[in-house]
Amino acid sequence: MIKRILLAGCAALFLSGFAPVTQRGSKEAPSPQEVLDAAPAAAWMDVKADDIVVMTLADGSVIDYQLAPDFAPVHVANIRQLVRSGYFDGASILRVQDAYVVQWGRPDEDKTEAKGITATPPAEYDFGTKLKLTPLPYADAYAKQTGHIKSWPVATDGKTRWLVHCYGMIGVARDVAPDTGSGTQLYTVIGHAPRHLDRNLAVVGRVLKGMELLTDRPRGTEELGFYKDDTQRIKIVSTQMASDLPQAERPAFQVLDSDTPTFAAWVKARANRSGAFFVRPAGAVDICNAQVPVRLRP
Repeated sequence: MIKRILLAGCAALFLSGFAPVTQRGSKEAPSPQEVLDAAPAAAWMDVKADDIVVMTLADGSVIDYQLAPDFAPVHVANIRQLVRSGYFDGASILRVQDAYVVQWGRPDEDKTEAKGITATPPAEYDFGTKLKLTPLPYADAYAKQTGHIKSWPVATDGKTRWLVHCYGMIGVARDVAPDTGSGTQLYTVIGHAPRHLDRNLAVVGRVLKGMELLTDRPRGTEELGFYKDDTQRIKIVSTQMASDLPQAERPAFQVLDSDTPTFAAWVKARANRSGAFFVRPAGAVDICNAQVPVRLRP
């Protein structure tokens, strides 16, 4: 049977184009957008070209997503190999479950060999505590603490850490058995953050651009939002690592560095909205509502 992530299933996409709030009066604190507008160049860091996958669909849609080798190195190595070997070329969007996930890869009836990968990688559901965590100073429903490591959203129980299932994050689909999947089928979250999935599937990346091109797909008519057959599936024409493209064709993204004062100011602004519209600031922000802003490199 098709590999499923076995789950029943909105935050805004973490691009830096947050719409500024129109203010009719004075305000005590800057908006999140004003913090970004004032951010110095040093507050942004480049996304490595070898971590960016460019996925082109048959209808011309292009989705750029970033891999997370610091947190799931074996899975990321598999995905890079699958991309470079052409495994995903001719694969499809397999599943669109409303307010939950979009899943892509090759259906089980397709016996195309995945060459050169680790067929049974380690779980990589979580990782240790060596990397520096920039914590959020707010309570979380699913973890002892949340925060960011190298601008990725992370949760921790104090003993280990894991990437979280926020909107736009990418994970590796698997079967019922607690293997992790090899990376031949991937999914991205398109609804309210399904944090109950954390530490049950390997999270390996996030969509940088083109999220709306996935979320507006027709919902699948079969169980869990799977498409019935190949006539309903949209084909993937090609996937390429950005680093393999000519320099002039490479998408160049930057993310706000979570270890900067600008990021701290942005989080504070997200947690304490001010101005004419907001009667009472929340005084808190969830990790999935504090996803790091992304922009094209100027």
